[in-house]
Amino acid sequence: MLKVQEIRELIKLVDQSSIDEFSYEYEGSKIKMKKHGAVKSVVEQVHPTAPAPTPQPVPAVQEAPRTESKVETAAVQEVKQEEIQDISNLHKIVSPMVGTFYQSSSPEAEAYVKSGSKVSKDSIVCIVEAMKLFNEIEAEVNGEIVEVLVKDGQLVEYGQALFLVKPE
Repeated sequence: MLKVQEIRELIKLVDQSSIDEFSYEYEGSKIKMKKHGAVKSVVEQVHPTAPAPTPQPVPAVQEAPRTESKVETAAVQEVKQEEIQDISNLHKIVSPMVGTFYQSSSPEAEAYVKSGSKVSKDSIVCIVEAMKLFNEIEAEVNGEIVEVLVKDGQLVEYGQALFLVKPE
């Protein structure tokens, strides 16, 4: 006879597989599982001396419906394509060195730029501190800051994107 834990393991395996029906017989034990939306299983303990098998329900592992419409999938793919195209049109301001990102000249000062700020090529957008040297980073492009990608005080790597800018 199979133990409850072994039966639960079988239920999980059937649930994770693509099969819809599973049967198992061994030494008088018979298990039959069918999957239609949710996993359902019944264990029948068959003994040669027993008059009739007694079905014993086993807790089913519920499964979320796996129905996915092709229309929804196509719509999601179109949105992702639009996002990729939107991002590809944006200019990335990257860190020219490894260091610590600062959005302002001092903790009390206002940030150089934030989302929606207009910048020109020579506008200072942040400071990257490396080895006690504070390096002012310029926008290098005329446009509007769309997103600040790092947080104040965060360590940044060489070439890491710091800002996304919509060029004008």
